[in-house]
Amino acid sequence: MTPTLVRHHRYADSSAPVDAGTRARDWAEIQERMLAPLYEAVYERLEVGGGTRMLSLGCGSGLALLIAASRGARVTGVDTDHERLALARERLAAGPGQDAGPGRTERRARLVDSIPAAAPEDGAPYNLLTAFQPIGCTAGDSEGLAPALASAVPLAVRGATVVLAGWGPPERCATAPVLRVAARLTESARAPRSGSGWRPALRDDLEEVAARAGLKPDGSGRVSCPFGYADVDSAVRGLLSTGLFDTAIRATDRTQVEKEVAEALHPHLRPDGTVWMPNVFRYLVCVS
Repeated sequence: MTPTLVRHHRYADSSAPVDAGTRARDWAEIQERMLAPLYEAVYERLEVGGGTRMLSLGCGSGLALLIAASRGARVTGVDTDHERLALARERLAAGPGQDAGPGRTERRARLVDSIPAAAPEDGAPYNLLTAFQPIGCTAGDSEGLAPALASAVPLAVRGATVVLAGWGPPERCATAPVLRVAARLTESARAPRSGSGWRPALRDDLEEVAARAGLKPDGSGRVSCPFGYADVDSAVRGLLSTGLFDTAIRATDRTQVEKEVAEALHPHLRPDGTVWMPNVFRYLVCVS
């Protein structure tokens, strides 16, 4: 599935802070779709369908949930970003096959802001847990994942399938040099180390998380997920919506980060003005 290219207006004042709602919508409208090939590949491999009861950790604005629900799965999403969660509710309420009427989102999916709140209301445990937010891009980006998985696994049946996702090798990810901008700006500003500088993905990142969470690996795969944007402005907005540049923005300012990210995107600018960056992502299938 090729990411759809969309155009967006520029910010009136690039130095002004971006409110949480605008940032969440940039994620939903520009960036989240870049991982759709990953979601679809995993669902196809696991034959996600009417018998699937899925709990998605870090569900964002709900695209992975919507794709699973369109295959007949019962889905629950967890995310601490309330703005993204609000967009997920809108997206699922308007999804295909949804019954009309008040409360229709709840019949199709549950969306909650904590793992304890995700306990099945009908007592039927989950049989699929997913953590699609890719790790292996910034130092320490997997630290909270193992504890989250350990909290979520008791909500699933014994032997449930768990899927983790991560960035592929940097030589297979054209976006990697762009992401290095965040680390360089942070270090050049001599900001206090926060453990969020860029680092290349390591071969066993996902396996290490699985081991810490007490999961048994049971297969893996790689998926091509090109990042495609209508123009440089859309690319900058999409990439900044990921949160991977937050430390650099705090160390310098958003205007400088936007400028240097735009410059780093020039090698990926095509004659028609679009931006295209091939990437490979990896997923690990585990058994709880």
